[in-house]
Amino acid sequence: VQLQASGGGLAQPGGSLRLSCTASGFNLGYYEVGWFRQAPGAAREAISCISTKNGRIFYADTVKGRFTISRLDAKNTVFLQMDNLKPEDTAVYYCNAYRNGVNYWGKGTRVTVSS
Repeated sequence: VQLQASGGGLAQPGGSLRLSCTASGFNLGYYEVGWFRQAPGAAREAISCISTKNGRIFYADTVKGRFTISRLDAKNTVFLQMDNLKPEDTAVYYCNAYRNGVNYWGKGTRVTVSS
């Protein structure tokens, strides 16, 4: 059982990145999936989550209007499209899958926004 976040890297302010959260060993389609981030010296922050079958979506105010979460159950993957990136988006990004008290966390992927 594994959850893998990928797609991080270096982007310029105003640029875009797309993060992927891919599950192996279990069906991600049965799980609510969230994206979190942790900047240096800061607490982990929940930034977006999506329920099963795209029923409900949440965005933190800090990313609303710039980030878009989606899921492709056929690929066992949830995406986070990040547009209009800002330096304050620099952090390690993690994905989490939750269902009935069971939590899976992926290793983080680092996003750096800098000119």
